[in-house]
Amino acid sequence: MPIPSALAPAAPFSDAERDAVYKAIFTRRDVRDQFLPDPVAEDVLHRILTAAHHAPSVGLSQPWNFIVIRDQAARDQVWHAFNRANEEAAQMFEGDRQTTYRSLKLEGIRKAPVNICVTCDRSRGGKVVLGRTHNQSMDLYSTVCAIQNLWLAARAEGIGLGWVSVFRDADLRDLLKIPDRIEIVGYLCLGHVDELYQTPELEVKGWSKRLPVDEMIFDGTWQGDP
Repeated sequence: MPIPSALAPAAPFSDAERDAVYKAIFTRRDVRDQFLPDPVAEDVLHRILTAAHHAPSVGLSQPWNFIVIRDQAARDQVWHAFNRANEEAAQMFEGDRQTTYRSLKLEGIRKAPVNICVTCDRSRGGKVVLGRTHNQSMDLYSTVCAIQNLWLAARAEGIGLGWVSVFRDADLRDLLKIPDRIEIVGYLCLGHVDELYQTPELEVKGWSKRLPVDEMIFDGTWQGDP
């Protein structure tokens, strides 16, 4: 009996399908404060997490886990940990830069009904992982790919997402009972939103701006500063 092929024809998406992918990419935003209290339906959340789980991973190791935090008291504790670190972060900027930093409302932890801590189990796949033999960070990069999948799927579902990175690692590890051997990669806030910034909020508020893509592209060799 012939063995069926594991391969399937490759073809470009239809125009509508292609446009939908690019729309998710170009309208994705880091949501800080615009969350609504409405719950995220379980089937929607499961689709989003399934999309994350279908990210590419080095050696098919799938090193990620997703800790879903819904309890308000638990999210309040995480917010207090964030707030302590955020005050430290504010002190690292000076003058107008500090004023602008303090004006940014970072309320997603408490306002978004779902928080997700994304972790990387660096032991998954064994001592030697295909594709990680010469770059030990590939499992971390794989986990970031999972977050990007999650983010784009959330955008397609009309769910806002914010990535909170201002934490002392030990605080978050203690609150969520994460073992020392597990790497914390991202803390995400998810919830419904009525509006999104047309361009990134940090660009709207003068913090930075998107660089021209042509300046990012080098032909053949490195052409930036040595």
